[in-house]
Amino acid sequence: MANAIEKFKKYISLLDEVYKQASLTARLDSDSTLAQAGANANEIIIPKLSMDGLAEYDRNSGYVNGDVTMTYETVPFNYDRGRKFNVDAMDNEETAGLAFGKLSSEFIRTKVVPEMDAFRFATYASKEGISIATGDLTTGESVIAALRAATNQMDEDEVPQEGRILYITPTRKGMIDDMDTTKSKEVLSRFSEIVLIPQSRFYTAIELRDGKTSGEEIGGYAKAAGAANINFFVVRTDALMQYPKHTVSKVISPEANQEKDAWAFFYRAYGLADVYENKRAGLYMHKATV
Repeated sequence: MANAIEKFKKYISLLDEVYKQASLTARLDSDSTLAQAGANANEIIIPKLSMDGLAEYDRNSGYVNGDVTMTYETVPFNYDRGRKFNVDAMDNEETAGLAFGKLSSEFIRTKVVPEMDAFRFATYASKEGISIATGDLTTGESVIAALRAATNQMDEDEVPQEGRILYITPTRKGMIDDMDTTKSKEVLSRFSEIVLIPQSRFYTAIELRDGKTSGEEIGGYAKAAGAANINFFVVRTDALMQYPKHTVSKVISPEANQEKDAWAFFYRAYGLADVYENKRAGLYMHKATV
């Protein structure tokens, strides 16, 4: 069965591509070269830089010495989820491989990616220090006014305009499109990219079902009790620590499967979603009234 398992690796290598096509937050992934592996497998080390500001220059004594400090913060991964699924034994491994390819891609597209997107936004929404506004946006004019307030706030906080990504629900974006005015186009031009995200992935808090407790067997996620819908989220990518890892850790043949006469496939997704402490002004969330 070694040859058959080698063939399955061809399908496994395509899983990251499926994730990139389906995920709405993949473009926010941080540069992995900027982080170092921690002492433990479930953590990474993030560099943090601080320095003194300008001081008075003296013509006699010259410059005032300043300090530059590079520190490293150990950050544990905060997302660790997995699932095992089975494909019944078939006449030949090529057919089983095709079934695995279709099953795994559909699993990632419909189950993994929506949950990861929802988890990330709910995590960012919970961070102290980000800018938050609350209100029910029911007209295009109200959406435009809220977006103008967001850009004004970020400008006042000296957040660079370049690289601001606007995540907004299709309903709110549709309200703006229906206006088709110079004012609406001017506001939208303040963002480097606009991404439509379904409301089903856009909550201030979610509950992750454990897959074991009664009533949670189906796994996945749900909007948490008391959580609010997010109307839009403005994000500067460099404000985030978003490091995903995706692994299909094992493929077991029917002969080695002690539970079923089936191919067993194991999918695990873990990673980090967090915000730099000194860059939280780079996030602006507008949420609905609960």
